[in-house]
Amino acid sequence: MAELKAQEKDLIFALDIGTRSVVGVVGRSAGDRLKVLDVELAEHGKRAMMDGQIDDIKQVGALARTVTQRLEGRLGVRLERVCVAAAGRALRTQKGSFTLELPEEQSIEAEQISALEAGAVSAAEEAIQTDGDARRQMFLVGYTVAQYRLDNYPMNNLQFHTGRKLEADVVATFLPGEVVESLYAAMREAGLQVASMTLEPIAAMNAAIPAELRLLNLAMVDIGAGTTDIALCRDGSVVGYTMATVAGDEVTEAIMRSFLMDFKTAEQVKRSIGSSDDLIRCRNILGQEERIAVSEVVQAIQGPMDRLADAIAKQILEVNGNTPSAVFLAGGGSKLAGLREKVADKLEMDERRVAIAGNNFALSVFSENIELEKPEYATPLGIAISAGLGLLNDSYVVTLNGQSAKLFRNGVLTLRDILLMNGYSYGDIVGKTGRSLSLTVDGKRMVFRGEPAIPAVLQVNDEEAPLSAVVHAGDHIRFVPARHGQAASRTLTELLGPDFYGQVMVNNAPAPMDTQLCPGDVVLTLRQTPPAPRQEAVRPNVSSAPQTAAPVKPTVRSGEVRITLNGDPLILPAKEGRAPYYLMDLLEYSGIDFEHLDRNVRLEVNGVEQGFQYALKEQDSVSITLA
Repeated sequence: MAELKAQEKDLIFALDIGTRSVVGVVGRSAGDRLKVLDVELAEHGKRAMMDGQIDDIKQVGALARTVTQRLEGRLGVRLERVCVAAAGRALRTQKGSFTLELPEEQSIEAEQISALEAGAVSAAEEAIQTDGDARRQMFLVGYTVAQYRLDNYPMNNLQFHTGRKLEADVVATFLPGEVVESLYAAMREAGLQVASMTLEPIAAMNAAIPAELRLLNLAMVDIGAGTTDIALCRDGSVVGYTMATVAGDEVTEAIMRSFLMDFKTAEQVKRSIGSSDDLIRCRNILGQEERIAVSEVVQAIQGPMDRLADAIAKQILEVNGNTPSAVFLAGGGSKLAGLREKVADKLEMDERRVAIAGNNFALSVFSENIELEKPEYATPLGIAISAGLGLLNDSYVVTLNGQSAKLFRNGVLTLRDILLMNGYSYGDIVGKTGRSLSLTVDGKRMVFRGEPAIPAVLQVNDEEAPLSAVVHAGDHIRFVPARHGQAASRTLTELLGPDFYGQVMVNNAPAPMDTQLCPGDVVLTLRQTPPAPRQEAVRPNVSSAPQTAAPVKPTVRSGEVRITLNGDPLILPAKEGRAPYYLMDLLEYSGIDFEHLDRNVRLEVNGVEQGFQYALKEQDSVSITLA
């Protein structure tokens, strides 16, 4: 076998991974069109895809490798870089908003707008996450800014305007991480490196509706086996995409049920409907040869065809808002006899405004020996056209931290776009200041700020670059996410200072000075002057003499305070300067182990609950107990 040549840089290899088959296209640009050199198609031996999503990675990878090897053998080229498209079935669209407040009023630069948009996209991604479920990694497909505001005033463009408060509302579209990763995994299984990725509905539109026609409001409907992808354009650009879960397989399954056939036979019968024969020869699951009239098959599939046309019309109207100027039907399912007319009827359009795609392929692609004007070629040709004609600026390899970055979007790509497309969030890019610690200390609110974030490292080709920098083919990106700042932290000692002397309550419970404070804690202090050596409180010796005996009155010195604590009399020695005693002063006499509390402490004076700063009076009856 002759040695294969290396894949030249301008040689485009595209694979369309469909529910029923894998189609490969090889070509290179020739002026303003793509010249297709070869096409190969192979069908799955068994179901490896479910509604357009890869289910069996190894089987899909093996079939992709088979298609690749057939093309390599005929062209004499080793194909290593591949352009692919992700199915639109799992697309999630979400609104997001973000506010960026600058330290002072200033002129707004591109870097600040990039950070603002990144924050809004991250907010949209956060809103998608389902409460209670494990967090899903989402990959950004694209987003549009619905509205900017500067100091609460609506704006179309912020750059170079002066202000302080920036706001942005975006509509962002994501694919779940598992959809992207399964496609990359299948390509690795096939021994291929993904050079670019787009969405199937956008790829099909790039083939069926060239850019010069997109000033009109048009719909492109790609009817596959498992899903129907829909894209809409207006005023020169794609304005929306959606999908329907009704597709060609439902028609095949109706034939299976009506005529007792296996899936493969029913597929062959479906494809024979448009032939010139009035009878279709086939074998049912009982092994019996049958001749079925085409009219019987047509009648059997009217139900699923009606549901398909209904679903297409509903999705178009929901996304577009009204009936478009024209509709192009692509994909293998578009060839179903009568479907075009049903779609026109559901949309209340002239039948002439609903067409089978293929007639416009020649505006973007051609071949010297292959017939390309087939609607089922819309997606594979669109993937190749998108990459070969530069309709995707992501049709090249860009490395992020040593690995190929996952790229989706049409148009110019910035560092911000690539980071968001590869699962990084606003917090990773900009970083977050550590959480503040808010306390109430002796009735006053105090806030301690967290530490600032450690900035991210962002380099392109070993040089520092801003988020707004445009990325080019072959660029090497190094990104080290920002590290969030440490949360503010205080112990009682750090809060009150090492020289503090007195009693402290935290949330109405006595607390040692090494207590770590939490947000919302309420701290009450009773500062005291370090006492000189003092006399211990005296507990009078109560005689057990008979009631008839005269009571012994204790000797009372000037300044002493006599109280009752938990039913027992207690004499407190005079304080320096005859300062008053407070409830907190009695904690040490209560017999409670405050170092190992498992319950709250209840403080009462004369039967009334009081705070620990209550000033005691002579003869007060005090109760200090565990609640």
